[in-house]
Amino acid sequence: YYRYLNIYVGTPDVEESFNVTRPVSPHECRLRDMTYSAPITVDIEYTRGSQRIIRNALPIGRMPIMLRSSNCVLTGKTPAEFAKLNECPLDPGGYFIVKGVEKVILIQEQLSKNRIIVEADRKGTVGASVTSSTHEKKSRTNMVVKQGRFYLRHNTLSEDIPIAIIFKAMGVESDQEIVQMIGTEEHVMAAFAPSLEECQKAQIFTQMQALKYIGNKVRRQRMWGGPKKTKMEEARELLASTILTHVLVKEFNFRAKCIYTAVMVRRVILAQGENKVDDRDYYGNKRLELAGQLLSLLFEDLFKKFNSELKKIADQVIPKQRAAQFDVVKHMRQDQITNGMVNAISTGNWSLKRFKMDRQGVTQVLSRLSYISALGMMTRISSQFEKTRKVSGPRSLQPSQWGMLCPSDTPEGEACGLVKNLALMTHITTDMEDGPIIKLASNLGVEDVNLLCGEELSYPNVFLVFLNGNILGVIRDHQKLVNTFRIMRRAGYINEFVSISTNLSDRCVYISSDGGRLCRPYIIVKKQKPAVTNKHMEELAQGYRNFEDFLHEGLVEYLDVNEENDCNIALYEHTINKDTTHLEIEPFTLLGVCAGLIPYPHHNQSPRNTYQCAMGKQAMGTIGYNQRNRIDTLMYLLAYPQKPMVKTKTIELIDFEKLPAGQNATVAVMSYSGYDIEDALVLNKASLDRGFGRCLVYKNAKCTLKRYTNQTFDKVMGPMLDAATRKPIWRHEILDADGICSPGEKVENKQVLVNKSMPTVTQTPLEGSSVPQQPQYKDVPVTYKGATDSYIEKVMISSNAEDAFLIKMLLRQTRRPEIGDKFSSRHGQKGVCGLIVPQEDMPFCDTGICPDIIMNPHGFPSRMTVGKLIELLAGKAGVLDGRFHYGTAFGGSKVKDVCEDLIRHGYNYLGKDYVTSGITGEPLEAYIYFGPVYYQKLKHMVLDKMHARARGPRAVLTR
Repeated sequence: YYRYLNIYVGTPDVEESFNVTRPVSPHECRLRDMTYSAPITVDIEYTRGSQRIIRNALPIGRMPIMLRSSNCVLTGKTPAEFAKLNECPLDPGGYFIVKGVEKVILIQEQLSKNRIIVEADRKGTVGASVTSSTHEKKSRTNMVVKQGRFYLRHNTLSEDIPIAIIFKAMGVESDQEIVQMIGTEEHVMAAFAPSLEECQKAQIFTQMQALKYIGNKVRRQRMWGGPKKTKMEEARELLASTILTHVLVKEFNFRAKCIYTAVMVRRVILAQGENKVDDRDYYGNKRLELAGQLLSLLFEDLFKKFNSELKKIADQVIPKQRAAQFDVVKHMRQDQITNGMVNAISTGNWSLKRFKMDRQGVTQVLSRLSYISALGMMTRISSQFEKTRKVSGPRSLQPSQWGMLCPSDTPEGEACGLVKNLALMTHITTDMEDGPIIKLASNLGVEDVNLLCGEELSYPNVFLVFLNGNILGVIRDHQKLVNTFRIMRRAGYINEFVSISTNLSDRCVYISSDGGRLCRPYIIVKKQKPAVTNKHMEELAQGYRNFEDFLHEGLVEYLDVNEENDCNIALYEHTINKDTTHLEIEPFTLLGVCAGLIPYPHHNQSPRNTYQCAMGKQAMGTIGYNQRNRIDTLMYLLAYPQKPMVKTKTIELIDFEKLPAGQNATVAVMSYSGYDIEDALVLNKASLDRGFGRCLVYKNAKCTLKRYTNQTFDKVMGPMLDAATRKPIWRHEILDADGICSPGEKVENKQVLVNKSMPTVTQTPLEGSSVPQQPQYKDVPVTYKGATDSYIEKVMISSNAEDAFLIKMLLRQTRRPEIGDKFSSRHGQKGVCGLIVPQEDMPFCDTGICPDIIMNPHGFPSRMTVGKLIELLAGKAGVLDGRFHYGTAFGGSKVKDVCEDLIRHGYNYLGKDYVTSGITGEPLEAYIYFGPVYYQKLKHMVLDKMHARARGPRAVLTR
């Protein structure tokens, strides 16, 4: 026999040589193309021959470790220690490094399990369905209506079974009690009557007859082995374990399951009259799956596979006569769990045998275009909906998403509304113990269902209590239960993320403590006063208290979507009235990370904010403090990034000003020549010479040198010398004597970076054939291909996990803006550079300031981006005063105050200036709106778009 005693996950390490391990840092894994993973070890107890053995710390595989998680090297380090590890302290973490690539497991959105969902199909017939899932199995049970009769449908049954027969099989034999359980109102009884007649037709009156009837309808599984069960037993087990799996049945006591089924029927009957079907898109019915849940499912699947393999080997080996005793440890294969994990994360295909779950695209490569694109990726939610179907329901903005999901941050096009982003203060709950909650509930007067007869259940004041979709019991005084529950939670006796809400029409109280619910914090209001006072805020600022204390002292609490419906939440303090229960902490936290960068977003037309959310992720800037040490496939950096003059609270919270992406450009809004039509921009050549919009593009080239099975290996040759001059030929000009390019050299197109050659024969020769003498080598050089020259920034020589020799080179290009490069302000106003004008031809204002950018005024009227106009005004006032202005959503610096600042400095309060033309030297006939705006340079550059082809496949039609 063989059993597991304990399991641990270690800390990340790497095997240097045989049995020698050392801790490894994430940065090293990125550079050396390794997987950042930790060993999983188990303690086991097993028998070998006749003796009992206990082995400790036996490795069974490796688990990829998420950065900044509790087992990661980086947890709890100071900024100085981060610098030693070559990591950026502002990096969000939360991703995995697999084979040197940073992979993110996106948050997956799903309908919640174990909940009754009543929905109407296209014909308008109403049905209810429950997807129940426990640790063992997952199944879906449907309740359908045909000709006014109710049937239960399940895929283990060959046909739909009348619901009354199900009730009888579960042991409720009297028709009267069935009706009492479902409900004694007239219309409910009338609706259920035809279903009772079904029993009469089938001549079924007792539990045994009903079980026999169901047993005949069970789909036969090919069961080999095991005693043959009678059909009745089979039907009984099916009812107990498969139909409505999540409702537990002990010793075939079907009471809870009966009531659950009755509730389903009742919901369907009630939904038929008035149109009260559940909304699938309502966010309280949704659950978000995080990386932890997905990985635990995956590990469970792999672990079961691992154990069944072991069992198979043991069954094969033990019967044979052997000299040595069978030792199970020698047959534990470590690579099975390891490879399963690595493959799932690197390909994004999550396929589990047990749950029949098969998903593509769960993981994505972390986009490192800018700091914001990495942050935005961590908050992204991907929905399991097909992108091709044109359905508007799941794509539209639901009222229940208020404050939980960002309203503007969603891509345009086919994924619109299906890919969403979390708002700033949203918290996703994790699973927690429900034992204490059950104890507390029974102490508060929740009665066990088994003690009640059907009649008592249909009293109007008896409420059913559900915990995570399971029936917990019934309660007479539901208001008292809810209030006590909330008091206990505010005092910190229950976990702060447990929610409780009532549904008066269905007479239910729902308590949920499961994972994946969205919730966010609110300030509690007592007697029309918010519980948080200025004194509390000062203590928070001085560090006497932290946010946890606020939660436990009943000042702040988390509400999920279902509980928000029972509350009355005020947006601002002055709108509190006598019914208010909660106060919003800050209205701007309604937006997510990307939309938080926009100044004055509440003055813009809504789609413009959405465009900026998409473009802010493509803006060049800084990636992190360790950007000079990284060797990425493609990296865009801005040469001189600047903080924005007009900032928002969000910008400070996410540290965007430490890693900015853009520059403050002085903008004149006027038409100038014909080169600024349709959003084109006119740039000043002098500011480009001084480094405006200049960027660095880093690319990498890498090659590995492998060993082959027949004792041959790749090798690197020195440069080939010209016969006459004894100098290297032009293609090998930049190579060192070891055949690898030297840092700092300029590389032109077709020059060789690594002069590598590989043997022509790599397979082991067959026995008996003549052994070849010296292996033949053929040249496979790594060459540089690119239209413009690059410089070699650095060369790294190392080895990867498979002991292959690894060479990585980083190539650098410096680019200045040219005609056709794309720029954008933070308001979705994108444009390409249309003309670059020498400074002497640019207009200038009376203080001698010359604009960096001239923008066409026709970009404003139809786009209605008033936020940009206010940003220019606030930026101008800030420059004169030497301070930053705030453009936070639903707040920020007032236009009135900004105008007063301008007047104080002797400027026009409209932000307009007297401007002289640079070409004729005469004053322009209008005053020009003139001031600084934050501009972003986007990654779409003309140089990368160049594409030509001389020949290739052609369509016959177009020749």
